[in-house]
Amino acid sequence: MFKKDVYIGRRKELKKIMNKGIALFLGNVDSPMNCADNIFHFRQDSSFLYFFGIDHPGMAAIIDFESGEEILFGNDVDIEDIIWMGVQPLLKDKAAKVGIEKTAPFNQAIEAANRAVSQGRQVHFLPPYRGESKIILGDMLGMHPSKVNAYRSLELVKAVIKLRSVKDDYEIAEIEKACKVGYEMHVTAMKMAIAGELEQRISGLIEAIPLKYGGHYSFPVILTQNGQTLHNHEHSGILKEGRLMLTDCGAESQMRYASDFTRTTPVNGKFTQKQKEIYQLVLDANNKATELSKPGISYQKIHLDVAKVIAAGLKDLGLMKGDIDAAVKAGAHAMFFPHGLGHMMGLDVHDMEDLGQIYVGYDDVTRPIDQFGTAYLRLGRKLETGFVITNEPGIYFIPALIDKWQNEKINSDFINFDKVNEYRDFGGIRLEDDLLITENGCRLLGERVPITIEEVEAAVGK
Repeated sequence: MFKKDVYIGRRKELKKIMNKGIALFLGNVDSPMNCADNIFHFRQDSSFLYFFGIDHPGMAAIIDFESGEEILFGNDVDIEDIIWMGVQPLLKDKAAKVGIEKTAPFNQAIEAANRAVSQGRQVHFLPPYRGESKIILGDMLGMHPSKVNAYRSLELVKAVIKLRSVKDDYEIAEIEKACKVGYEMHVTAMKMAIAGELEQRISGLIEAIPLKYGGHYSFPVILTQNGQTLHNHEHSGILKEGRLMLTDCGAESQMRYASDFTRTTPVNGKFTQKQKEIYQLVLDANNKATELSKPGISYQKIHLDVAKVIAAGLKDLGLMKGDIDAAVKAGAHAMFFPHGLGHMMGLDVHDMEDLGQIYVGYDDVTRPIDQFGTAYLRLGRKLETGFVITNEPGIYFIPALIDKWQNEKINSDFINFDKVNEYRDFGGIRLEDDLLITENGCRLLGERVPITIEEVEAAVGK
């Protein structure tokens, strides 16, 4: 937990933006794996953590924007809870640590919300993403749980995004901790990239690394020799020499801040010539994005500039043809690079996307481009000092997509399908770093995981 002045300051800034009605913040509850007493690892709602810092289930809070009153709701444990869980901090002591003076039992949060509704006051709340939260909010607001999201407060959503988008020094320090653990996860995977090793064993071992530091992984590990499948969580393979192992994983610090790196490693530590050529092109694209990232430039423009780097490199290798600007405008590069360049990162690995990705990644000036590949760009708006973002270009050879485009003659003016078909069994390469936007540019967060061809080859088998 940060010092209480941090949380007081965040709520104060929210009150400057919002001035009517009340905000109802609902924390998460325990979620059962297969029975009520066997629960998943608890994860608090990120916006609740941001404003109230309390990482315990069964909490709620109300901020009254007109009176300025703040109330924390929750229940103290009874003797039966103590038998199983030990003595727990009292609600009033939790509240004091984040600068809140008034507390009440959880059921009074329901009463307070009902009372505000009956008085015709606006109850601002963020869109719930868990079924349990929808049910609780339904009770609080007197509506069916399936209708709750339709009444979420867009005003509050935009206010929270405005505040959470810019990371302060405390948050950056936590992200750096997560990056340090993410570095260890990736270097461990590289060292194990030896023919005959099981993908599942590597995945399992690196998933355990953040646990020993009191954190967690920030998302389920992606580790596969079939890197052409962008989010491949299937780890049944046995590493074979000549193939590439794509690893996309990150850690979550004890205070829930995330890291997110991707590296692609040759099994047994030696790239083939064909792999080197594609790998270096992805690395050039990654470095170009880092070079371009600074306040005032839209990430959509950087994405398209990086797409041109990829298209030009593929043209040099004979995989693409024609005018590069025209090829990118037509979306021809997306057969090889069918996703966005990156996303916001912070308390969530895809930061705040529970609030609505369109509001997090775009604004009234920069809107999504409705074109295959580019449409998947999660962050398009202008960068600002204090943003933390991912930079993750890639090149993939997806046989089903190659067949579709070739059969339907999609972008045939820009793609040399005869040459592309020589790469059908190539897989995919993605290289991802985490960036902090600074006043004049950006900087990498954490020690950079080995990324040059020489560094990666040297890391394998150590």
